[in-house]
Amino acid sequence: MSEHLKIKISIANRVYPLTILPSQEEGLRKAAKKIETTIKQFEQSYSVRDKQDVLAMCALQFASQVEQTTIDKDQTNKQVQDKLEALNHMLLEHLDS
Repeated sequence: MSEHLKIKISIANRVYPLTILPSQEEGLRKAAKKIETTIKQFEQSYSVRDKQDVLAMCALQFASQVEQTTIDKDQTNKQVQDKLEALNHMLLEHLDS
């Protein structure tokens, strides 16, 4: 069984202590860095004084990216399924003739 790791992640000038599996550390640190980068971009692009507003904008951006990825994946899966069904139909026609 894996040992848990205690780390501290800093987001928006606040430190969050976490107990995680070692396999999660890289992803969490990359996510925190991406959040910090996005916060800086929003602060530079918009006149936002409240960190909560910036964090809400970050959350919306990241959530919309996840949702768009899901939509794109579903569309790709549907296209693949349609092509496989068409190929299967062609094979069945060929075998029946």
